[in-house]
Amino acid sequence: MAWFCSANSNDGLINNMKKAGIFKSEKVEQAMKSVDRGKYISNQPYRDSPQQIGYGATISAPHMHAHALENLTPFLQPGMKVLDVGCGSGYLTACIAEMVGPEGKVIGIDHIPQLVNKAKNNVMNDRPELLESQRVVFVLGDGRKGHPEEAPYDCIHVGAAAETMPQDLIDQLKSPGRIFIPVGDNHQYIYQIDKDNEGNVTKKSLMGVMYVPLTDAQKQLRGD
Repeated sequence: MAWFCSANSNDGLINNMKKAGIFKSEKVEQAMKSVDRGKYISNQPYRDSPQQIGYGATISAPHMHAHALENLTPFLQPGMKVLDVGCGSGYLTACIAEMVGPEGKVIGIDHIPQLVNKAKNNVMNDRPELLESQRVVFVLGDGRKGHPEEAPYDCIHVGAAAETMPQDLIDQLKSPGRIFIPVGDNHQYIYQIDKDNEGNVTKKSLMGVMYVPLTDAQKQLRGD
């Protein structure tokens, strides 16, 4: 049903996803309505499907962003710190920043310099205060290795499929904390990885998906 949530406006898209039961949280609704997807991609921004954003990368379908925000809501509370791996257009990074509030912080990381610049420009054109206050920071790097300089994180969102469970990301997670990540090659699944107060890690498969692979700059250039 999620694939039928397309609309002609940002509010219409969010309303359709709410009706479809993709999310229930009012915080998710408010965040996604406050960040207009149309300001982050030019091609069919309100269509509920992945879209190309250049350099071999895509922005996920809106319903997958909604699933991610809903799943991570307990760890997207005011003042929390988040890592967004594969930040792409910067859209979801901005949504996450809305949820963690003025005292929170979101690090968006991507290994493609042009996308890091695109994300910065998109957020600057839409919500410059997020960058000026450093509530949102974009960095260039291999997201599979996380960003240890700002660790630990209350939660981590990964926007591309990892071949295996990323131990570096798990190590950079707070106790408690949560990761939302697609894992796999030909058969991919979204996993919820939780770390409890004692540091014990549990992994739960949520749904089958099909994401672009989480790669490094060399593989991207070779087209691997």
